[in-house]
Amino acid sequence: MTVVALLSVAPVTEGSMSGEVAKAVDALEAYDVAYETNPMGTVIEADEIGELFAAAQAAHEAVDGDRVSTVLKIDDKRTQETTASAKVEAVEDHLGRPATSEKS
Repeated sequence: MTVVALLSVAPVTEGSMSGEVAKAVDALEAYDVAYETNPMGTVIEADEIGELFAAAQAAHEAVDGDRVSTVLKIDDKRTQETTASAKVEAVEDHLGRPATSEKS
C-alpha cells in the first residue's frame, strides 16, 4: 500500500515562517517517507499509514510557537499501488503536456 498526503505545518505568527517550516520538513528525515516540498505544503508518500501519521506528528511538534496550524490531507488508495508522481502523470496524459505553465 502506498499512502500519499499533503502536509502543511506552520506557526501562527507575523512575518516569515520559513525557518519554522524548515524545522517541520527536517523532522521528516527520521521517518521512512518520501517527500517533496512545494509553495503550499509538502507531499509525503509512505508504505504504511502509521509511518505517515508519525512523520506528520513529528513535523507538527518540530515547529516552535504558542500556536501551530497543521493540515493533513490523505489519499489512502487501498486497492492498488500508486505514487504522487503517477498521479501527476495521469493528469499530464489527459492534458497531453506537462501540468505546469511557462509563466514564472
